[in-house]
Amino acid sequence: MTTAIVMELPGVGEPETLTARTTTLPEPGPTEARVRVEATGISFAEQQMRRGRYYDQPPFPFVPGYDLVGIVEALGGPPARLEVGQRVAALTKVGGWAQRVVLDVRDLVAVPAEVSAQAAETVVVNGVTAWRMLHRTAKVQRGQTIVVLGAAGGVGSTLTQLARHAGIRVIGVAGTRQQPAVEALGAIAVDYRTEDVAARVRALAPEGVAAVFDHVGGPGIVDSWRMLGNGGRLVCYGTASTKDQPGNPRLPVLKLIARLTAWNLAPNGRHAGFFNLWAGHKRHRDWYRTQLREDLGRVLDLLASGEISPQIAATYPLTQAGAALRKAEEGGLTGKIILVP
Repeated sequence: MTTAIVMELPGVGEPETLTARTTTLPEPGPTEARVRVEATGISFAEQQMRRGRYYDQPPFPFVPGYDLVGIVEALGGPPARLEVGQRVAALTKVGGWAQRVVLDVRDLVAVPAEVSAQAAETVVVNGVTAWRMLHRTAKVQRGQTIVVLGAAGGVGSTLTQLARHAGIRVIGVAGTRQQPAVEALGAIAVDYRTEDVAARVRALAPEGVAAVFDHVGGPGIVDSWRMLGNGGRLVCYGTASTKDQPGNPRLPVLKLIARLTAWNLAPNGRHAGFFNLWAGHKRHRDWYRTQLREDLGRVLDLLASGEISPQIAATYPLTQAGAALRKAEEGGLTGKIILVP
C-alpha cells in the first residue's frame, strides 16, 4: 500500500484553509505510472480556485496543483517511452499538490537529465502556455515587436525569454519593483504604476505592435486592442482584473470572449482571441498529448541548453502551501513560486 500527503482545498476560503491529509494511492494500471513529485507550483488558477472562481474547477473538496515534475517510481505495464527512475513533467489542472500521484503514462513528458526538477517546474504550464501563444496563436516573426503584460510573472517571464530567443522585440509591462527583472530578461520595461502604458507603447512602436499578450482583461483590454498595428493579434489568457468580482465566475470570461468576437467581426485588419490551454484535450486526446510533448519538449530543451533560464520567485515546503499561496497573491513577484514535497 502506497500513501501520500496531499494538500486539500476544503471549500471557498482563505489560503490558510488548505489542509494536509494522507491518502492511499491505487496501484498503477496497465497504462499508468506512479510518480514521486519533486516539485509543483502555484499559478493564477489556484488563486482563483480557492475563491471558487476558476472557470471549470471540480467541486470541493479537492487537491489543487496545475502541474508537476517528478520521478517515475512504478509502471503498471511494460516500459514504453518512459522508465522507472526517469524525471517527467505533467499538466494536471488539479491534483499536483501531493507527494505522489498516479497518472496516465501518455500524459507524461520526459525532462532532460540536466534540468533540475525545480527549474523544469517553472516552464510546465507557463512554458506550454507561452510557447503556444507566441508561436501557434500569434505566430510572431523575428524582428517584430510585442507587448507582454505581467512580464515578470510566471507566464510573462517565460514568454519574454522565448520571444527574445526568437529575435522578437519585447515591451514588458510590470510594476515598479519588477522593472530591473524585466530589463534583465531582455525586454523594454514599462511601469504600469507610474507610466501611461498605451502612450509609452505608441512612442516605442508608432505603427503598432504585432501582438499583445493580456492576462488582465477588464476595461484595460481596450488599450491592449488599440496597441495593435495592422495585422496585429490580441491574445487574452485571463481576467485577473475581475478576480474579486462577485457573481458567476464564468461571466467575466464570457463577456470578454463576446467583446473579442465583436472586434473580429469588424473590418479593422486586426485579430483578437481568448487562449485556452486545454482546447482539444477531451475530443482529440491523442493529438493533444502529442502536441504537449512537442511544445513542452521544445521549451525544456531551451532550458537545458541555457537559452532561457528558470525564474523562481520563492520555494516552500508542500505542507506550507497556504503560506505560499498567500505570498503569490500579494503580487510583485518575478517568476513562479515552487512547492517541494
